[in-house]
Amino acid sequence: MDERRIRWSDRIVYFVARSFVCVVQSISLRSCEAIAGALATLFYDLLRIRRSVVDDNLRHAFPHWSVAQRQETARAMWRHLFLMVSEVAHAPRKLHPFSFNQRIRFQDRRLIVDYLLQNRPIILVTGHFGNFELSGWVAGMLGFPIHSIARPLDNPLLHAWITRFRESQGQYLLDKNGCAPVVAQLLEQSATIGILGDQHAGDKGLWIDFLGRPASCHKATALFTLTSDAPQLVVTMRRLDEPLHFELAVVGIADPKQGGEHLSNVRSLTQWYNDRLSDMIRQFPSQYWWVHRRWKGRAKPRRKRATTELRAA
Repeated sequence: MDERRIRWSDRIVYFVARSFVCVVQSISLRSCEAIAGALATLFYDLLRIRRSVVDDNLRHAFPHWSVAQRQETARAMWRHLFLMVSEVAHAPRKLHPFSFNQRIRFQDRRLIVDYLLQNRPIILVTGHFGNFELSGWVAGMLGFPIHSIARPLDNPLLHAWITRFRESQGQYLLDKNGCAPVVAQLLEQSATIGILGDQHAGDKGLWIDFLGRPASCHKATALFTLTSDAPQLVVTMRRLDEPLHFELAVVGIADPKQGGEHLSNVRSLTQWYNDRLSDMIRQFPSQYWWVHRRWKGRAKPRRKRATTELRAA
């Protein structure tokens, strides 16, 4: 790390974040749950952090909802976000190979293990749903190393700290900027690649429907499967009734060996995995990051090819 590039503001934010996590780790998860509820009220009702963004996202995703329903879900989302931070802070001490059976419920456990044990590359796709931050960490803890694609944080101190946590159990991080050649090499070695499939891809991305609105998606997520014959598994890790208790589920499988219309091209596969994520989000809307600016910009119309022939007058 280049010390000359670290600003004082980065150091202050880092100190505050480390201090906050120390406080969280010193209290029980039950207390964290109560505090998360209070902070949700503070952020939504008093500070009104991104309130218009959250309401606009919910209004488009659930047009039949009343204002009261959107407000209730928005508060529940903020509670979920603060609980998620608490769970990440407590995970190193309370989530380990001897306790995971009491804290993680697997849907189709044999199916998940069978795919992870195959001598094939695998693409795991998830979204900003449930405690996605712990999903790769848990997989590494259970002996299934995952190479996760992520954007580096702007604060180098926070980035180094969070990277140490993410990689502490066997998960490996890949910088999303220019990682395609590395991913291609890993897929040839039958590695498992983890991708957040609901990241905004900019104006040049592939525009598909996500929760009722056009959203820009990275084409690479589908291309990795279509060019390597790697099965694509859409996975989620949603919270159950208690903090640090989850259900890990595979909500969709696109396997080139089994075929299907959704594997016909990049657009159909991209729409397919977004539909799988949408189904889970609609079932448990409070566990999605509605503060996430998923829907930005708009698709640019395709330019018509200029004709090279001149018509005679």
